[in-house]
Amino acid sequence: VSDLRASALAGPPDVSRSMFDLRSPPHRFIKRYDSVSSVPSSSSSRKDSQGSNRSLDTITLSGDERDFGRLNVKLCYVSSVEQIWITVLHCKDLSWPSSCGENPRICVKGILTLPKPVHFKSSAKEGCSDIEFMETFVFAIKLQSLQAVRLVFKIQTQAPRKKTIGECSLALRELSSQESNHWLDISPPSK
Repeated sequence: VSDLRASALAGPPDVSRSMFDLRSPPHRFIKRYDSVSSVPSSSSSRKDSQGSNRSLDTITLSGDERDFGRLNVKLCYVSSVEQIWITVLHCKDLSWPSSCGENPRICVKGILTLPKPVHFKSSAKEGCSDIEFMETFVFAIKLQSLQAVRLVFKIQTQAPRKKTIGECSLALRELSSQESNHWLDISPPSK
């Protein structure tokens, strides 16, 4: 395994330096939103508390190290009628805790973080690694109000019990009448 510590590679500090990023096709990680996120490494090594290197293949991933999947959404703002159109397309490579059961019912809850938050929720689908939602939500809100807020998505199980298993968000600074496509990395729910 190559040594990929900070001194080994030069570059901006916010760009991931893992072998996983360098070997994967570049199109897989192209994102059209404004923050750069690094992809969890799956083939490099990490030092444990004693300082010895162990391959990640021999470590059970948990918490922030586990891949929770990605959410695909499309956004569009129709200025003539002052409406935002939010389409929840699908979740890809979705995973959930074993405590939720084998095939929980899963939905996506959305929140526009306005002073008076706007909530919406997709229908619940049977849990699997790739879930298609294909649902559009339309709200009449002035563009100036939207450009200062975030759109937050919570991935939730509905049955056997209600639980948030992951979340993601994006800023709405660059809304336009041209539909934009976004792939959002799902993170563990915030405490």
